[in-house]
Amino acid sequence: MRISKLMAERGLCSRREADTYIERGWVFVNGERITELGTRADPSATIKLDKGARAAQLQQMTILLHKPVGYVSGQPEPGFKPAVTLVLPENQYCTADTPRFHASHLKGLAPAGRLDIDSTGLLVLTQDGRIARQLIGENTSVDKEYLVRVEGRLDARGLALLNHGLSLDDRKLKPARVEWLNEDQLRFVLNEGRKRQIRRMCELVGLRAVGLKRVRIGKVKLGDLPLGQWRFLRDDESF
Repeated sequence: MRISKLMAERGLCSRREADTYIERGWVFVNGERITELGTRADPSATIKLDKGARAAQLQQMTILLHKPVGYVSGQPEPGFKPAVTLVLPENQYCTADTPRFHASHLKGLAPAGRLDIDSTGLLVLTQDGRIARQLIGENTSVDKEYLVRVEGRLDARGLALLNHGLSLDDRKLKPARVEWLNEDQLRFVLNEGRKRQIRRMCELVGLRAVGLKRVRIGKVKLGDLPLGQWRFLRDDESF
């Protein structure tokens, strides 16, 4: 197996980052320094990173953004802006112990997951391939919590189906946790992220989602981060 793929699968870094580390001589496989891209190794090989790679990873930043409605998570769409355009010095939510924004924080910054254009709430953007893989990798187990305002009627059977039993695009959905918070708002907890999943789930049981806000990803909460502002993931936080 290619060493870069093996490193990504183990959560050491992204494949792109692995290639960079290999080119710089920062990767050791079974004690041997590897410098040639495309080098292969046994899947059971011992892989260690040089201190240079570890230092580079410490400099990679992860940003938490309270995305407003009208911004797309990733690539721009006609008439709409990507959420990353909000990552500006004047939009930073600062406390006394947080680092200040620098232009280098935008290099390689990419969304780790989606949030629909007509939804708001917590969006993660990161330079760190390990965090991206943790949140959107094929085997991710990180759950996400949403508050959803709905219109329509929902009986006990419909609520049960929201929790488990629905399919989208001929694929069964994983079990979810869905409960009423008040007469027009549901709480969803999911550990998958199919396109427009919650809105489509609601439609299947006769509801219309009229407002959707993501308030938590794993152990990280949106908290009191103001709409349209962002902050860095703190050293004491993890997903």
